[in-house]
Amino acid sequence: MENIFEKTMRASRELNALDEPVINRVLLEVARETERQSEVLLDANRMDLNRMDVSNPLYDRLKLTKERIFAIAADLRNVASLRSPAGEVLSETVRPNGMKITKIRIPFGVIGVIYEARPNVGFDVFGLCFKSNNAVILKGGSDAHFSNEAIAKLIRKVLADAGINPDVLTLLPSGRQATAELLGARDYVDLIIPRGSSSLIHYVRENSRVPVIETGAGICHTYFDRQGDAAKGAALIFNAKTRRVSVCNAMDTLIIHSGRLNDLPGLCNRLATKEVIIYADPRAYEALRGRYPENLLEPAGETGFGIEFLDYKMSIKTVDTIEEAMQHVARHSSKHSETIVTEDKTAADLYVKTIDAACVYVNVSTAFTDGAQFGFGAEIGISTQKMHARGPMALAELTTYKYIITGNGQVRE
Repeated sequence: MENIFEKTMRASRELNALDEPVINRVLLEVARETERQSEVLLDANRMDLNRMDVSNPLYDRLKLTKERIFAIAADLRNVASLRSPAGEVLSETVRPNGMKITKIRIPFGVIGVIYEARPNVGFDVFGLCFKSNNAVILKGGSDAHFSNEAIAKLIRKVLADAGINPDVLTLLPSGRQATAELLGARDYVDLIIPRGSSSLIHYVRENSRVPVIETGAGICHTYFDRQGDAAKGAALIFNAKTRRVSVCNAMDTLIIHSGRLNDLPGLCNRLATKEVIIYADPRAYEALRGRYPENLLEPAGETGFGIEFLDYKMSIKTVDTIEEAMQHVARHSSKHSETIVTEDKTAADLYVKTIDAACVYVNVSTAFTDGAQFGFGAEIGISTQKMHARGPMALAELTTYKYIITGNGQVRE
């Protein structure tokens, strides 16, 4: 492993000499080859899918389709069209003694990404890291073993054909030992980004000797306020819950003001078409009983909240005030994405100022927490912490900075 890490570190230094037009040409060629090799990728993905139970919430994350592969290629083209942040001048000052201090963006160097059953991550991570002049070490899960190998092989071949050291992208074996080695490689790896379940993120945070940016776990709430618009609310709730249940920006809990319980059946009506199981607190349960399919409605205790379901399941909490709603979010949120549905500007402003999350929405579905939707081209993850980066992490977040000081023989007294 140490030999692998050293090769990647050396390749990262070579990346600094690559001009942006060369990087863009490689990204475009990876996009073209991804489309050309779509059947090869799908065959590898099917080998992984055949080993997973269809009812597993991770199945949808693991699954590649021709449409998803072509969307991946489109994202790579988007990244190629963006301006690289590497070398950007952040500030420039001249001291009284004539010494000039310039602050510029630079790549981290080597970024390790640990992820679970999401083969698309390999493409997203490579595109963003390569564009920002970072080398990357991928550590995928065993669930996506064949998919990840096919993706890494494709990218490394394109790099080699372009005369670029293919070690700027390295895929580690899928076993746990490789994870432990990566987390301890502080002499070779500059940053670790985990993408996956809360248990994975916790493990990485507790065991890494390399700096970590936490991403992922999304326990997301939609608060339907006393002044919420019922039509907007029904559409947002349905979209946030059912668009893709296996992603981190999917809604897990609906919080509803007690003054709008009469509207609850209408807000939840479309969810039944997707067979969404609702765990409702006592007041919400009574409001839905007889007006939502009995086989899809269950009482919720306190254990029904603070859960990232990653499935066609959700909970409902009834509150009497917006303050109570915000307290519930503060207690159970993972600080990922939160939204309020209201026509009351005062309530919206209070919610936005008070809620502690990377992304806070007003009358918008949480499904939009995504680098591409924010206009970033793609993302390497959604940071839920506050140091260095927060929210969708794209090109700028994959850089740090350094100071360049130039002068004419100045010495300090």
